[in-house]
Amino acid sequence: MYIVQIASECAPVIKAGGLGDVVYGLSRELEIQQHCVEIILPKYDCMRYDQIWGLHDAYRDLWVPWYGGAIHCSVFCGWVHGRLCFFIEPHSEDNFFNRGCYYGCKDDNMRFAFFSKAALEFLLQSNKRPDVIHCHDWQTGLVPVLLFEIYKYHGMWNQRVCYTIHNFKHQGLAGVEVLWGTGLNRESYYFDYDRLRDNFNPFALNLMKGGIVYSNFVTTVSPHHAWEAHHSDMGYGLGHTLHLHQHKFKGILNGIDYEVWNPEIDRFIPYHYNKDSFTEKEKNKKALRERLWLRHADKPIVCYVGRLDDQKGVHLVHYAIYYSLLRGAQFVLLGSATEDGINSWFWHEKQYLNDNPDAHLELGFNEELSHLIYAGADIIVVPSNYEPCGLTQMIGMRYGTVPVVRGIGGLVSTVFDWDYDTIHPPEKRNGFVFFQTDHRALESALDRALDLWYEKREIFNKLAIQGMEYDYSWYNPACEYLKVYDFIRHK
Repeated sequence: MYIVQIASECAPVIKAGGLGDVVYGLSRELEIQQHCVEIILPKYDCMRYDQIWGLHDAYRDLWVPWYGGAIHCSVFCGWVHGRLCFFIEPHSEDNFFNRGCYYGCKDDNMRFAFFSKAALEFLLQSNKRPDVIHCHDWQTGLVPVLLFEIYKYHGMWNQRVCYTIHNFKHQGLAGVEVLWGTGLNRESYYFDYDRLRDNFNPFALNLMKGGIVYSNFVTTVSPHHAWEAHHSDMGYGLGHTLHLHQHKFKGILNGIDYEVWNPEIDRFIPYHYNKDSFTEKEKNKKALRERLWLRHADKPIVCYVGRLDDQKGVHLVHYAIYYSLLRGAQFVLLGSATEDGINSWFWHEKQYLNDNPDAHLELGFNEELSHLIYAGADIIVVPSNYEPCGLTQMIGMRYGTVPVVRGIGGLVSTVFDWDYDTIHPPEKRNGFVFFQTDHRALESALDRALDLWYEKREIFNKLAIQGMEYDYSWYNPACEYLKVYDFIRHK
């Protein structure tokens, strides 16, 4: 099968969050399963050019219709860790992708509307006819709209679109200028509730809604989050649209790259291990303490790795630090704040705890250190308010670090409570789950994890090994996506 991914990110060359990891990891697994995959991306000025091999001209004179004229683009081609990627560079005064950032500009909706148009124009002009176009999040929500309303009449009538939503919170609200820029034009036609009109703002177009309405199939990144988006406020106003299109909507759990996250071969940890040599993990715990100047003692290490923001339940992350110390544990945090207020808050905590031999707060992101933390910690807390899939709990389990998570989104699809899970037998349970967003809920789950470590160490280690036995690689998700691709090709 010939599959083209159209996205605003692909790790490690363009990565702002989990989207980049998904585009790369899924593409790699699809290729392993003998399918042809190409990825179309914007050519940002600030992307990691050192992660591209053999960057060269692929299509020099791509003219993309825009408003009443056309914008001249160059398309470059290169390999990102074995994945074939095409980068679109527009030559215009708008400087769409020469901003020193991926997102956060006032005209983001126009930037990515242009990218969606340019990606399809490139497929058309270069005579590429994939079986499936797989596009991602609001940035490419216009791809199925443009394909169905314009490009199918120009020779692309047989292409099918799978549209994956990674984050319902950001939907791409736009005005009429998007219609005139892309050539869709007909205001009254698209400002219809059955098409692109936002469900709550009658004067706005919703690009994510357009992706849902026009694509052949819609996925989100875990089965439980699909239910949440459909039936709760976590659809951020798109629940009714999902209900109308529920026949083509499902959740497929993300995976993690087992070439990167693998304690048997990880180049960032000093001692390799697997579930059969689990005792070697203790040596990484010692190495983590030496790296972060923590005291050596018979104590569990609790950790948090991830962004510091409201989505991640930052108030509970803060509480977990001091509660873990109160219970005699050590705490390691690695994360960067997305808001000035949160950043100041945690810098204050870092300074306050600076001389504490049982705590270390590393503010920022350090890929190398994250691997050592996963390998050296005993428990990882993931107290998110909102988590469509979540990768940290899956990485933690891969390294035998027991997760304590809030039961939402992908967290409840991957972590099964040691004491209270009613679906999985004890030998299939792998962590601890709480459901409310208050301190007592976190305490209850963290208490149970720490009590097990202190009082029944052998059983705690058995639980950690059970987590390592789960397969959260990209193999199963890729198989699920292939079923979706086959379904939309033949329906």
